[in-house]
Amino acid sequence: MNTFLGIELGSTRIKAVSVNTACVPVFSGDYTWKSRYENGVWTYPLEEVWTGLKAALGGIQDRRQVQAMGVSAMMHGYLAFDQNWKLLTPFRTWQNTMTAQAAEELTALFDFNIPQRWSIAHLYQAVLNGEPHVERIAHITTLAGYVHFMLTGVNAVGIGEASGMFPIDSSVHNYNEEMLQKFEKLTAEQPWSIRDLLPRVLPAGTLAGELTEEGARLLDGLLSPGIPFAPPEGDAGTGMAATNAVAPRTGNVSAGTSIFSMVVLEKPLSKVYPEIDMVTTPAGAPVAMVHCNNCTGDMNAWAGILGETAELFGASVSTGELFTKLYQKSLEGDPDCGGVLTYNYLAGEGVTHLDAGRPLVVRRPDSTFTLANFLRSQLYATMATLKIGMDILASEGVMIDTLTGHGGLFKTPVVGQRYLAAASNAPVTCMETAGEGGPYGMALLAAYLHNGQGRTLVEFLARDVFEGIPGSVQKPDEKDIIGFRSYLERFRVGLAVERTAVSHL
Repeated sequence: MNTFLGIELGSTRIKAVSVNTACVPVFSGDYTWKSRYENGVWTYPLEEVWTGLKAALGGIQDRRQVQAMGVSAMMHGYLAFDQNWKLLTPFRTWQNTMTAQAAEELTALFDFNIPQRWSIAHLYQAVLNGEPHVERIAHITTLAGYVHFMLTGVNAVGIGEASGMFPIDSSVHNYNEEMLQKFEKLTAEQPWSIRDLLPRVLPAGTLAGELTEEGARLLDGLLSPGIPFAPPEGDAGTGMAATNAVAPRTGNVSAGTSIFSMVVLEKPLSKVYPEIDMVTTPAGAPVAMVHCNNCTGDMNAWAGILGETAELFGASVSTGELFTKLYQKSLEGDPDCGGVLTYNYLAGEGVTHLDAGRPLVVRRPDSTFTLANFLRSQLYATMATLKIGMDILASEGVMIDTLTGHGGLFKTPVVGQRYLAAASNAPVTCMETAGEGGPYGMALLAAYLHNGQGRTLVEFLARDVFEGIPGSVQKPDEKDIIGFRSYLERFRVGLAVERTAVSHL
């Protein structure tokens, strides 16, 4: 049975998924890891990348039948290497909010929003800080780009991933020339040119190399040399592919450790918004992205505490059952969470202009503090900040015909989907593959490389992958809409409490 393989190095799991020629998932494997906060930096050790990849590939039983594959990973961030591809400073992930000065200056210089997590912001902040490693840089890339290079020897990224490193000109499928020139002038005293540091840009459907002998050895021979590779993408691009959200007026919400929405635009926005990132689909179409650093992390922590509590009474509950029961219990809560308010900010948030986070649960003495309301508040919080950004797109007249949810938040049927429908006031679709997320999307991009000749990515996904595939649709409930609106009003006002906590705790 011929298959296509997608690998994704996410924030909490390294996962591999293979699909058959009908693009239906057949095997999967994963490895759990987590970021570390070391010396003021959120990071992952690169040695663990290879441990995790081999563990995830162990679950793929059809490895010798793989016809094409691709690597995806958490988007953006900063990996800087010297000319011999030696890492110069620990990997700086998307979670870091340490580049405010650089992001602000570059946004003004380019007249284009540069978020703090983008690679170019990290690079320029290192320049501003006078960091010793800067003069030795020969390459910068993302986690997906690094793994792809190590496996194939090709220093390139997909266009969607590239658009989170440096602004893209969609008309030529490459970095924006005018902005490259501006950055060259800005960094003229450096011993390098930004053009030499950045990886090549490749749109979906382009051959991006093959698994080399050296790459196969890194994986302990679990895969055979010669497998063709699709361009590496970030989890934003693979999320769009996994939800068939690559055509204008389509959108998706990916919800796990972080949460972000991607809406494919019909026309440019009227002005620059610091809350909105302008990126692209894996095929290069313009996309408005609302990215929030915090989603289920705080809920996961509380689930752990509640699981420990159950163990005190002799109950042994699996992680999956624990989350399912807690999510379902939240449906018993009041539509406005009974006045209970949650800030799930483990890290800072660009949308609400906070450079650090402090998780908080806040309530008035007259609030109805029940388990159901507490859990519902936790889940509302996962999408409250996203809603603030999405309201900007609504004010711009951006139209969304379909909104699809995927990722861990939607693994429990109905619950997260229902709350997102209320938050967005639009029907939300979840497909059977919603929990597979990015690695499934990367497998589809590998299938497109192999089978998509002569067709656009939009056509391939619509006809070869998603035509006739059933999905569940949750329409917004009026009581939920009113309840979420009330919650969000309190959330906006209470941001002053969050800012005070950041300042004083």
